[in-house]
Amino acid sequence: MNIGIIPARLNSKRLPKKILANIAGKPMIVHTMERVLMSEKLDKVILAVDSEETRKALKQFNFNIVMTSKHHRSGTDRIAEVVHKIKDTDVIINIQGDEPLVDPKVIDDLIDLFKNDDIGIATVASNNFTANDLLDPNVVKVIIDERKNAIEFKRNILDSEIGGVYRHIGMYGYRRDKLIQFTMLDPSDREKREKLEQLRALDNKMSINVLITSWDGFAVDTKDDLIKVEKVIRKAAELEIIQKN
Repeated sequence: MNIGIIPARLNSKRLPKKILANIAGKPMIVHTMERVLMSEKLDKVILAVDSEETRKALKQFNFNIVMTSKHHRSGTDRIAEVVHKIKDTDVIINIQGDEPLVDPKVIDDLIDLFKNDDIGIATVASNNFTANDLLDPNVVKVIIDERKNAIEFKRNILDSEIGGVYRHIGMYGYRRDKLIQFTMLDPSDREKREKLEQLRALDNKMSINVLITSWDGFAVDTKDDLIKVEKVIRKAAELEIIQKN
């Protein structure tokens, strides 16, 4: 069974309660869930929340919602809590709750990577990479080898490294045992220094395969991001109405 889990912490640091922010008449997390549910290869989609406020706000929607601890260090730890209670699973996809424009086709392509039995962890990177992205330390870069395994994740790139660089997108796939193994490891020194959780895997010799896509990904971190996303969603809804007529 392939499971998609969206960790949805209410009190995010940069934009508090952003998962419940109104976008075109619905909470942002609802848009994310609706997009993820369009995946053709996920057998189940779970929303892992940490507050009764979130659960009550989503009461009218028919989502599979699981309450999790408020004390997790990361979204990965939150999905691991859910997975510990689910034995019958092949692949777990960790999808960010602040991606209301997430592409369900990318989710399906990420699942397909696990047809290769040698892959235990996988993630997504975009080949749409601008000069501004290259200079922005908030944009995480991934360097891959010829087998599309991650060699390194960095915020700052040297000129000599530019050739093999892609823009990292924070969606991950795991086999169940690899997810549990990962979350049992202590954060590595580089992880704590760079604030990049995926470095824990590399520092412990766990391979991460990379799906290369042209999808940009767009995480909502600010009020301006909310405005941009709402414009895209409203435009898409208007286009759908025109096509139906």
